[in-house]
Amino acid sequence: MQRLTRQQLVTLVVLTVVWGFNWPVMKVGVTGYPGLSFRALSILLGLPVLAAALVLLKVPFRVPRRHWPELLWLAFTNMVVWHIAIIFAVQNLSSGRAAILGYTMPIFSAVIGALFFSAVLSRRAWAGVAAAALGVGLLLWHEFTGLSGRPAGVALALLSACVWALGTQLLRRTRIDVPTLSLSFWMTLITGVSLSVVATVFEHDQWRVPSTPVVWAIAYNAVLIFGYAHAAWFYLARGLPPVASTLSVMFIPVLGVFSGALWLGEVLHWQDWAAVFLMMVAIASVLLPAKPAAT
Repeated sequence: MQRLTRQQLVTLVVLTVVWGFNWPVMKVGVTGYPGLSFRALSILLGLPVLAAALVLLKVPFRVPRRHWPELLWLAFTNMVVWHIAIIFAVQNLSSGRAAILGYTMPIFSAVIGALFFSAVLSRRAWAGVAAAALGVGLLLWHEFTGLSGRPAGVALALLSACVWALGTQLLRRTRIDVPTLSLSFWMTLITGVSLSVVATVFEHDQWRVPSTPVVWAIAYNAVLIFGYAHAAWFYLARGLPPVASTLSVMFIPVLGVFSGALWLGEVLHWQDWAAVFLMMVAIASVLLPAKPAAT
């Protein structure tokens, strides 16, 4: 297993906090405003923040034309499908449960890597995947009855997780030789344009002046999610093996569950507490250094 550098560890901690708290923030946003329009506004307002980072860090914007088809495919699998599907899942499910379903991604990633990319995982990695899967099952324990009446939300969340897992595998193996921040900018731009078109077609008759809570939710997503978090995630996904990068963020849905309980009054059960332990096991399976081989 690969040990995280100090920079990767700091990035992981900040990313976990920002993305974890965003689940109840998103729930507030999509409850008070059309979901696709909320997401499109967040992305378009976050793009200048991301662009400013490239300018300040003197990172080039240019992506050679020969890489454009692959860039479009990366944007589709890493962002476009995820944001369209998960926003409908958040509308139909509690914020915590949507987070849990979305973060079945590491399980899909491990399976996709083993089946299609000849990835060889250690026993400890598979143990981490199993712990994450069991944690997801526990956190959904009290949702099975409720979810049975909302199959579309569940299916969309799982679809988004599966496609995101594929995108993570592809991003780790990309042949596009440009900085990660440049990739992040163009994938975010492609996603923003795609969601704007879809929102215009399906939600233009629902547009109105957003309320104050929605404005704050849009600002949070614009600056912290699309201005920072996605770039931070792509940095980790490109720099770490897929199983390490995916399992390392498994505390995000736990934070989403508990922040949703605190801010939105979503009820917690013993399964939530047990899942915290299992998620920590999953994280430890990829982040703790392995013992040196005996000589």
